[in-house]
Amino acid sequence: MALSMQLFHVKPGSPFHSFSLRRPTPLRCSAAPPLSKSKRSYTITLLPGDGIGPEVIAVAKDVLLLAGSLEGINYEFREMLLGGAALDATGLPLPQETLSVAKQSDAVLLGAIGGYKWDKNEKHLKPETGLLQLREGLQVFANLRPATVFPQLVDASTLKRDVAEGVDLMVVRELTGGIYFGKPRGFGTNENGEEIGFNTEVYAAHEIDRIARFAFKIAQKRHGKLCSVDKANVLEASMFWRKRVIALAQEYPDVELSHMYVDNASMQLIRYPKQFDTIVTNNIFGDILSDEASMITGSIGMLPSASLGDSGPGLFEPIHGSAPDIAGQDKANPFATVLSAAMLLRYGLGEEKAAERIENAVLDTLNRGFRTADIYSDGTKLVGCKQLGEEILKSVESDVPAAAV
Repeated sequence: MALSMQLFHVKPGSPFHSFSLRRPTPLRCSAAPPLSKSKRSYTITLLPGDGIGPEVIAVAKDVLLLAGSLEGINYEFREMLLGGAALDATGLPLPQETLSVAKQSDAVLLGAIGGYKWDKNEKHLKPETGLLQLREGLQVFANLRPATVFPQLVDASTLKRDVAEGVDLMVVRELTGGIYFGKPRGFGTNENGEEIGFNTEVYAAHEIDRIARFAFKIAQKRHGKLCSVDKANVLEASMFWRKRVIALAQEYPDVELSHMYVDNASMQLIRYPKQFDTIVTNNIFGDILSDEASMITGSIGMLPSASLGDSGPGLFEPIHGSAPDIAGQDKANPFATVLSAAMLLRYGLGEEKAAERIENAVLDTLNRGFRTADIYSDGTKLVGCKQLGEEILKSVESDVPAAAV
């Protein structure tokens, strides 16, 4: 099914302003035909993965089912192997069957991959290689990573309240190019006979142009500010990146474009994060900066992401890792995966009401004081992953309107 990406007008200051939708203003990727409004049955590929992945996916699946049933949506779930679980079962981090099923689905929901068990594997047999292959196979080049400080969790941030309060930004990360995919790469020997490892940061014009246009359009629907992050004072690839972004800016006169070197951007995210609205950057810088931005919110366990392409299913996943240290102990925070499910409904399926129902449920669960250990504070109720999932389901069913504390 062709991808449908929609961005919506929301009130500034809303806890879901970064990725929440109200009254849709369609913004579709160029090759994606409109979704059929009559279609109410979808095939979803579930990739639980490793570590806490199966735990958080189980919660998100239950939430999707309940929200869907209340909004007249039916699902067919196909659970497949990816990462370490796939390595153990098939010897490959991304079995061909998994990729084939994912491509034929309407959307893909991923838990987490990786773990200590596979750390010493050769590169082509690492769980992370499977994830890179999946992104490449689905041709999802644009990764949306919102970082929103929920009013209920502002004191969970390690930053001072006046710095963290009101932070609401979106990192748009290029996902299928750059140093993670560039060639030549590998190991060798230099002219002195010394062993070396090397990678190549390379971007073609079309790769920069498509992610830049994507980011400009997102900025148009937010506050009209776009910061392009690079290292153009040193790296030729970044010099080319900046040149292309500046040229494209002429097509979007209503967006205020700025540029920042990545080292300064990493500092500014901690010093004064509210200066940012939409950030666009390359693969490796986006990987690092979005994880940094997540900690402004208090926990990496709160943040979802959506990976989108010109056509085909989108890939939706929490940005946290597999957390093997707490796997199987009912300690995982499922909020990020549940919010990723909401993004799946909205960006992947165009099901706004069901997505909003889930987001409202997350806020209501927070308002009622339920917390996992990573976001716990005095006066709140410490619960495990399963109980938190049950509380989210209660809120989904009651359909309490979103309300910040």
